[in-house]
Amino acid sequence: MARIGFIGLGVMGGRITERLLTKGHTVTGYNRTRAKAQWLEEKGMHWADSPREAASESDFIFAMVTNAAATQAITEGPNGLLAGLTKGKIFIDMSTVSPNVSRALAAKVRAAGADMVDSPVSGSVVTLQEGKLSVMVGGRKETFEAVKPVLLDIGPKVTYLGDNGQALCMKIATNLSLAVQMLAFSEGVLLAEKSGIAREVAVDVLTHSAIASPMIQYRGPFVLQQPEEAWFDVNMMQKDMVLATELGRQFDVPLPTTAVSNEILTAARAMGLAKYDFACMFDVLATMSGVTTPLAEGRKK
Repeated sequence: MARIGFIGLGVMGGRITERLLTKGHTVTGYNRTRAKAQWLEEKGMHWADSPREAASESDFIFAMVTNAAATQAITEGPNGLLAGLTKGKIFIDMSTVSPNVSRALAAKVRAAGADMVDSPVSGSVVTLQEGKLSVMVGGRKETFEAVKPVLLDIGPKVTYLGDNGQALCMKIATNLSLAVQMLAFSEGVLLAEKSGIAREVAVDVLTHSAIASPMIQYRGPFVLQQPEEAWFDVNMMQKDMVLATELGRQFDVPLPTTAVSNEILTAARAMGLAKYDFACMFDVLATMSGVTTPLAEGRKK
């Protein structure tokens, strides 16, 4: 069993940590707000007072934070994880950031004598709980082989994509479809609803139809009722869409459906829905269609 550090114990990071604990690993965790990690301490996770401490006490150090600014906050400075790295340690960054940002961080990790892979995941809370999470890895092949056994304890599908940054390219290419699919699904629900079909019936039919990808199956019902805690909120989704458009410009790949979906996410933010799961794209389109939703109405008050 491995000595693992985990930095960033949010919706996904916390549940991945829980899974690592159930597999018998020793996990030392850090989160900006300790109270949110109390449930993990009760399950046996050791608490670290800083990212540096989490790195110092571990051989494999994971991080899963929201964006590049958060990544910088946990890595730099006297209490950052870079300060806790020594020869032989491996940093596994599960955050979704620009591939170039990740490659620059990998160079700093190697300067400290350690090594790093970018290792984003594809899936949701439900996917993780069902043991079906997909893990992608970019970095040196020998480092991938060293971390693969631990990653297999997180999800059954672990894929090596190549050098540092390549897993993030694949993650971004995957995630752009989440918002695009959600927008298309919302269009279908609203078209059916305005034709006289009850929203609940339309959602049931579509989530059991040929268009029902795994994402649509578990997120489609969110147009009826949002989860108490957003699995992946509007700001996080739009961050990934912006990363996708940047890659599209870099590699001369037009991304028309990504661009339209990104504008709907901007509208969601303008409506005060930024902290809701990005399934609220439905509420934006519903408002544009003259259809009332409890979420959109509630935000007006």
